[in-house]
Order: sequence, then C-alpha cells, then structure tokens
Amino acid sequence: MAGKYETRIQALADIVLADYGNERVIDRLEMFTQPDRQIIEELIGKLLRLVFPGYYRDYVYRIYNPRNNLSALIEDVAFHLNRQIAIALRGSEQVSEDDAETAAEDITAAFLEKLPEIRDYVETDLQAAYDGDPAASSKAEVIIAYPGLYAITVNRLAHALYQLNVPLIPRIMTEYAHNKTGIDIHPGAQIGRYFFIDHGTGIVVGETTEIGDNVKLYQGVTLGALSTRGGQKLRGKRRHPKIEDNVTIYAGASILGGETVIGHDSVIGSNVFITHPIAPGTRVSIKSQELLYRNGQGYVVQPDVPGDDTAWFYVI
Repeated sequence: MAGKYETRIQALADIVLADYGNERVIDRLEMFTQPDRQIIEELIGKLLRLVFPGYYRDYVYRIYNPRNNLSALIEDVAFHLNRQIAIALRGSEQVSEDDAETAAEDITAAFLEKLPEIRDYVETDLQAAYDGDPAASSKAEVIIAYPGLYAITVNRLAHALYQLNVPLIPRIMTEYAHNKTGIDIHPGAQIGRYFFIDHGTGIVVGETTEIGDNVKLYQGVTLGALSTRGGQKLRGKRRHPKIEDNVTIYAGASILGGETVIGHDSVIGSNVFITHPIAPGTRVSIKSQELLYRNGQGYVVQPDVPGDDTAWFYVI
C-alpha cells in the first residue's frame, strides 16, 4: 500500500503530465524528431580532425596508416551527418518523409565536396593569426590553443551547411563554439579570407553580416542589428553591417545596422559606436574620456601625461 508521501507525489505527477496536453511547442512529446546535440558536438570534433588531421587526436583507434584512418573518418562523418540532416529536414517539414533520406544524402555529399575549399579558407585564417599576433610562437600553437581560429573554423563548417539550407544543425554547431570560446558568430555571416580574431571573448557577429578579406576583430566587438523590435518581420532582411577588405576593429566597438558599411582600409578604435557608413581609409576614434585622479589624501591631482584630444584605447 502506497504511503501518504508516495500518493502525494503521484498526484503531483498527474498535474505535470496533464500540463503536456495544451498543444504548445514545449508540450511536444515525440522523441528523435530533432537532431541530437551530442552527436552534432561529436561530429564537430571529427570534422576538426579532417580540417587539421595532425592536430586533433583520435582516441578510439590506433593510427598505423593515416590515409586509411582519414578515409574511415570521412565515411563515419558521412554516415552520422547524413542521419542528423535527415532528422533535421523531417523536423522542419522542408521535404516529405519519403524524400528526407535522399535529400540528406545529396546535402551530405555536397558538404563533403566543399571540405577542400573550407580548408583553403582556414589556411588563410591560420596565416592571418600567425602574422597578426607577435605572441604566437608557431602556427601549431594557433591551431591548438587559439579560440579565435577554433570559432572561425567551426563557423566555416557550419556556414557551408547553412548555405545548403540545412535546418538547425549549423546553429547547434556555432552555439557549441560560442559556449567554448565566448565568440558568437551566426552561421549565416559571410566571411572572406585571411580573417583574424584576437582574444575574441565577447565578439558577436550577426546573421546578415558581410566581412571582406583581411579583416581583424578584437575582443568585445559587436557587428549587430540596429534594432530587433520588428522581431520575425525582419527575417530575411539585411540587419547587420558590411565590413569591407583590410579593416581593423579594436576592442569594444559596436557597429550596427544593415545600412552601415565600413569602407576598406579603415581602422575603428576601441569603444566606438557606429550606425552610419564610414568612408574607405577612415580612422575612427572617440575623444578622451575625462579621468579623475585622487591622491592618498583625497585631493584631485593632474597626472603628468602629454595631452591629446583623441584616444585609441588599444587594449592588446
């Protein structure tokens, strides 16, 4: 015979179960109708081994013949990615149940065909990081230790799937990288070659952002929308800025809006807030903030520093 507490718990369970009958999105009970986050995260690790075969270790198999090992890895990625894409397609109702498997196979093949091109872009990102950071002792250090290159690489992989109209999976991938690095790049962002993120924590790059070649971002930069009050009415519209070639954007800068274009060869100083186009070759800074200095007795003192009416606040 159930005790008083057990009876109470059963009554509470009945209350919670009854709440699932409201036909809301959160009440969905069907399992295995969405991609598996854990499998996607494991696929990221496998894809990184395909991009950097000598730097990401395989802890499952001993490697006697690297080419054979990579061949098996490609087949493994193809199998699991195909299954997850098919689930994502069925869940989004983009294709019929009968067509999901065939569509997933075609998308998986198209994605794998893009891997050499993705690796070519990543090679330029690696070079940009090494060239741009005097603290980098080697390219191997950049590959193994730099969060910026990690986030960029995952984004380039996710962007390829995004371009192939794969639902949900690209966002799972970039949010996983976001969680690991603090760098939030939407898979829809278009990013050119030789892209360098230094430090990286707090960087946000929105969905419709366009970034040209040889662009460098420092920590805390936001390439965002000017306003999202329109909500879903803004879906598919350009909301984020365009950054042309050879632009450097220093820490804490916010560049917002779909009409905002940062012209090529510009330098954007730290902590600026930009919502309008900037002509090519422009240096943008903010005027020096007023600093108040007090000595040990509480008296205001003036530091002996040469004056300047602008400040770049380079925090490297």
